[in-house]
Formats: sequence, structure tokens, C-alpha cells
Amino acid sequence: MSEVEIPEPVASFVDAVNRHDDAAFLDAFTENGVVDDWGRSFTGRAEIKGWSDVEFIGSRGVLTPEEVTVSGDDGGTVTVVGDWRSKHANGRSKFVFDVDGDRLAKMTIREG
Repeated sequence: MSEVEIPEPVASFVDAVNRHDDAAFLDAFTENGVVDDWGRSFTGRAEIKGWSDVEFIGSRGVLTPEEVTVSGDDGGTVTVVGDWRSKHANGRSKFVFDVDGDRLAKMTIREG
């Protein structure tokens, strides 16, 4: 399968996740960034880090993107569907990113 093209800043974010780079992962979010993981919301760096330490970066997660779509008038919503593998959870997942400039305002995770 050929690699899918992912726009920035989402491409760098996925790369940071797959490298298990905790600092780059956290730095990708705006100051009041939000992670919505199947309806559970984590807001701000401390809450996102607490969640990620167990369920995301800390579980050695790797995302293999399979489909990417860009939507919104300004291209501010990027959806990545792919295969997620970690020590915490596995399976096809959908990640919807609300982009704010060069940072992520929100990442929503659902079944892909």
C-alpha cells in the first residue's frame, strides 16, 4: 500500500506519536487543547499527558494511516483513519483533528 499524504501539522503529530515522543506529542496541542477519546474529554497539557501516559504514548501506540480527508472551509479539519496498535487498545480507528494554525485544538478518537 502506498503512503497516504497527511497535511501539517497532523503529519508531524502522527510521526511524533509513532516515535513515542511524549514532548512533541504534547507540544502539538494548543494551550487549551482537547482530546476526546470515545466520549471522555481531557483538556490542557496536564490532563492530556495523564491520559496519554497510560493509553497513548505510554502504551507504545503506533498509527498506520490508511485514509485521510481534509474538510472545512479553511481545511481546518483533518480526518485520519488507520490501524492503531498499542499495549492498551488495538483496531481500526478514526482520528479527527481540529487544526488551529500550526497546532491541534482538538483530537477526537472513534471507531474507524
